[in-house]
Amino acid sequence: MKVFITGASGFIGSAVVQEMIDAGHQVNGLARSEKSAEIIANLRAKVIRGDLQHLDILKQAASNADAVIHTGFSHDLMFANEYAKAAEIDINAINAMGEVLLGTQKPLVVTAGTLGLPLINGFVTEESTLLNSPRGSEPSAMALAAKGVHASVVRLPPSVHGSSDLGFMAGFTSSLIQFARDHGVSTYPLNGDNRWPAVHRLDAAKVFCKAAEKAEIGALYNAIGETGIKISAIAELIGTKLHLPVTSLRGEDIVKHFQWLSHFITFDSPATSFETQQQLDWSPTHIGLLEDVHQNYL
Repeated sequence: MKVFITGASGFIGSAVVQEMIDAGHQVNGLARSEKSAEIIANLRAKVIRGDLQHLDILKQAASNADAVIHTGFSHDLMFANEYAKAAEIDINAINAMGEVLLGTQKPLVVTAGTLGLPLINGFVTEESTLLNSPRGSEPSAMALAAKGVHASVVRLPPSVHGSSDLGFMAGFTSSLIQFARDHGVSTYPLNGDNRWPAVHRLDAAKVFCKAAEKAEIGALYNAIGETGIKISAIAELIGTKLHLPVTSLRGEDIVKHFQWLSHFITFDSPATSFETQQQLDWSPTHIGLLEDVHQNYL
């Protein structure tokens, strides 16, 4: 199967590229820079130059592929507190690729998140849905599925973690570490009891691969390895490893410390993946978040 992957050089996308190639698929990866192109080429994938705003390139690449996996997102805009603009670019890209896949049986796998989804019996499950998602990728994919596109969604937790042979680490946890270093203190919001689910990037990559191979219309998959880790536990580990004080924050101090992440840091979104594990014959096997941070991040 020839697979077109956006975000192919990224923290998650590069793992998806490797997983798809290891599964015997041919991969074309979108690269917006020379650095991205080099990473994709080193992963033994074909490079397609362009970015998420080059809709004609996206359409052509999607049309030429047997499957599309969309892991790209304008993170630079998100870090610059321009989340709405990044979300708009994301939605336009999804719709453009979905347009050329309409009337085919080619799968389109779209990335979304679990943060902010409603809890069902205390957890975000595959049945948890939110029509007015700030990111908009999941509603866009579901609208395409309603038209007949073989669109499905892989939901990622805020803490996607793991070291990389490419020499980088990413995810919200890396930002928590950097904020602690910048301010000389490791912090958590309020009482720190809110919980974030987590997954290792290599476990998440398998979900994307299996979702593309299954090509089920309208499926929602939760790529969750750990149900929920208290933010205070993450902050305490960071403080211990960096020899920094640990404290809680409230009000405007949350915004000052966490910056762009302040929009998400207070969410309590424990999540499960029972249905995903059953439907895709998948289970997480890699190291957990706190152990990973302890061994590899600090």
